[in-house]
Amino acid sequence: MKRGLEVYIHIPFCVKKCDYCDFLSGPGTLETQKAYFSALRKELQAASDRDCQVDTVFIGGGTPSCAQPEEIAGILEEVRKNFLLSEQAEISMEANPGTLTGEKLAIYRQAGINRLSIGCQSLSDRELKELGRIHTAKEFEESFYLAREAGFTNINVDLMSGIPGQTLQSWEENLLRLMGYRPEHISAYSLIVEEGTPFACRNLDLPDEETERMMYERTGEILGQQGYQQYEISNYAKKGFACRHNIGYWERKEYLGFGLGAASLWNKTRFANTGKMEIYLENSGNLNKIRENKEVLDQKSEMEEFLFLGLRMTKGISEADFEKYFHLSLTQVYKDAIQKHEALGLLKREQGRLFLTRKGISLSNQVFVDFLLDEEWEREQ
Repeated sequence: MKRGLEVYIHIPFCVKKCDYCDFLSGPGTLETQKAYFSALRKELQAASDRDCQVDTVFIGGGTPSCAQPEEIAGILEEVRKNFLLSEQAEISMEANPGTLTGEKLAIYRQAGINRLSIGCQSLSDRELKELGRIHTAKEFEESFYLAREAGFTNINVDLMSGIPGQTLQSWEENLLRLMGYRPEHISAYSLIVEEGTPFACRNLDLPDEETERMMYERTGEILGQQGYQQYEISNYAKKGFACRHNIGYWERKEYLGFGLGAASLWNKTRFANTGKMEIYLENSGNLNKIRENKEVLDQKSEMEEFLFLGLRMTKGISEADFEKYFHLSLTQVYKDAIQKHEALGLLKREQGRLFLTRKGISLSNQVFVDFLLDEEWEREQ
């Protein structure tokens, strides 16, 4: 049986960096983009392993759809040459309104992309302007229907809450307007003001904590009424359309990231590519020269990741899987933390699984802190 693998490909280019964005991305000349895609192909060739079956590919950014579509198709062909790409693979690509055309979408489809993730963020032009987005709500609509016409039957739409000046009512209006398009998947997440971004330097009129909590509750209610199942803290899908690639992250499946700053989990080791473009372009064919921050995960780190990532999903974690992997029961390791949060109504145990309650999801960070294992636990092992 072939070794399963997920592949992430980072395209760091965008038309304009949004005011809240702290991703490794920015505008790039056509010359830089050409050099970058050449470097990406060299990295894929250097990592070639035909004993690995790639089950999912995710092309993210940045804005992959602002690059030449032939370059995207070429990278997917390189994946096929250097790995065994499953015939049933989920192949996703991020795209932004204002950068899509019918011609581009046809090339994506021909290249094998079968899932599109459109970064809408808001259906309010005022909110889009506040975020520094390059598109309008009308341009989102045009892009969405272009994708449908091109044959995309699996589309995700990103929607952001907690935007400056946003109210509970305007958030509900966003959700209800989005329902008119009937995407198969919705990622609804809250704005986080990151250090080093233009937003961090401004005095923002952000919704208060109680309003944010109500926004989260109404998201689940409104989308649930429309047939979307919440399968992860920020993700909702029609039946059969949960994102397989992201579920792989939360279940700690092995993945390799290609491109500038891309992260990987391979052979119980986490590492990331260099975030410096010059180093990446010069050395992408030599994996030892671009891979940095290698961390071999010990049992303690793996257990913590198993809990933190697994509990993000509404189905939670399997106690049997935990015991099979670590040769310890969940109760042996986390008895006190589990009992504490069960008593608080934040965790629930049922049919061999441990999962966050609805209340627990909104207080997940508070729960996760108690699943950090201390040095005393390590000494006792």
